[in-house]
Amino acid sequence: MKEITVLELKKLMDEKADFQLIDVRREDEFAFANLGGELVELDAVPDNVEKFHKEKQVIVHCRSGKRSADAILYLENNHGFNNLYNLVGGILAWSDEIDPGIPKY
Repeated sequence: MKEITVLELKKLMDEKADFQLIDVRREDEFAFANLGGELVELDAVPDNVEKFHKEKQVIVHCRSGKRSADAILYLENNHGFNNLYNLVGGILAWSDEIDPGIPKY
């Protein structure tokens, strides 16, 4: 599985690169703190495969990296994706390394 660090993601954001950011946490978690990505809850991934771009880099994240890894494995194994990147450490790492104003839970 491909991975990306929060520092690499921040660089992509700063450069306004063309990528997709998907958050696979629950709606209440997303409402509490988010990075501005699109919400597709982990349980809803199988019914929303079409929301994941196949042509550009897609960065998937959750709180710590476990649920996003599960989503990526599902999409790679069942739908042939090869452009997905797991955000190492998830939103917790973002709060620790990039923006301490993002609340942790």
